Amino acid sequence: MNRRSRSTVLAVALTATLGLSACVKNSESGDAAIEVSSTADGCEVSAAKAASGTITFEVTNDGDKITEFYLLDSDKLRIIGEVENIAPGTSRNLTVQAQPGDYFTECKPGMVGDGVGNAAFTVTGDDVAVDEGEQEAIDAAVDSYTAYTKDQVGELVGNVEQFVAAYASGDDAKARELFPITRINYERIEPTAEQFGDLDPKIDYRKPGAEAEGLPFTGFHRIEMDLWLDEARKNYPDEKIAPLDAAARKELGEQLVTDIQALYDKVHSDDFVLSIGDITNGAIGLLDEVAAPDGKLPGEEDEFSHTDLYDFYANVEGAKVAYTSVRDIAESKGEDGAQLVTDLDEQFGSMFALLETHGDYDKGFVSYDTVEQPQRNELGAQLNALSEPLSQLTHTVLGVSSS
Repeated sequence: MNRRSRSTVLAVALTATLGLSACVKNSESGDAAIEVSSTADGCEVSAAKAASGTITFEVTNDGDKITEFYLLDSDKLRIIGEVENIAPGTSRNLTVQAQPGDYFTECKPGMVGDGVGNAAFTVTGDDVAVDEGEQEAIDAAVDSYTAYTKDQVGELVGNVEQFVAAYASGDDAKARELFPITRINYERIEPTAEQFGDLDPKIDYRKPGAEAEGLPFTGFHRIEMDLWLDEARKNYPDEKIAPLDAAARKELGEQLVTDIQALYDKVHSDDFVLSIGDITNGAIGLLDEVAAPDGKLPGEEDEFSHTDLYDFYANVEGAKVAYTSVRDIAESKGEDGAQLVTDLDEQFGSMFALLETHGDYDKGFVSYDTVEQPQRNELGAQLNALSEPLSQLTHTVLGVSSS
């Protein structure tokens, strides 16, 4: 997670491909990928300019901490594209379809604090044109997904109010029951929520992330820590973690309601605009949320309640909705598109089937601390099997080869 707002207005599309180290052509004319070396204190980019269209950055982590790479807008704030969770010694690709303009590149070793190696990057050439007929299909997909996002946030508002009411009143059993259910709507649209700068840190930052950035620890996970005090004390044995009193509970709960309402207001404002790139990359972003070192797969997201499988399932549901929104466009892209759709239909089915061996929303998922490492490895393998074709979705929807 990061605190910069992502661009929702530029006509760009991007994708991060998982676990690839080979060079990828960055245009149909055959230009090579731009190499990036992320170190402890630097971010060396092999080129400072490129032609408009599809541009691929091959980011290699030459440091000793997990890192991420950004392509920033000219204001150095809005994120045009990012690739996260690059482990030391590995490479990942970031592909953007960029219009002409001035941008900046930057790395963030450790994935917290200020970025390093901020450098100018220029894109020259003609505007990237979109076929008129295809534009109609894209507009329809964006309208559909935008409506879905608004609906999810609308449901979230009411669910959070019920959860907070139970927590503030001291009905801990009810609050524990509602905690994983309440988060479902948020987890389904998490990349969209992360567009709004400081809101996501207030709503969903974990304790280590908030402390690393010097932020107040609030939101879902602060309440989670108070509801599962025994687990909190076990996870942080050197700290004196005391239960919150009624006044503190009231304040914490009211803050979460206020922040969720602010999210609702932003999503329902006239300024809220999604692009096709937000949808296709939001899909892969949701799976990144699962696989991240502080995510659901390693069991770090819900470290006190161990309700990670609810979030995991919701992230995959959100990715499926994003994919379905553009499925017809992808399928229309010749043999490659048809094959991609076939692969994604199969892999989504397999992912849901595997998750459902651990439970469901109605009957409840098993506590994630009871899921043994071999079972977690199985979940991780299926997640990778799904992520690989999903990372090709942006290329396919925009009709650009990634080979």
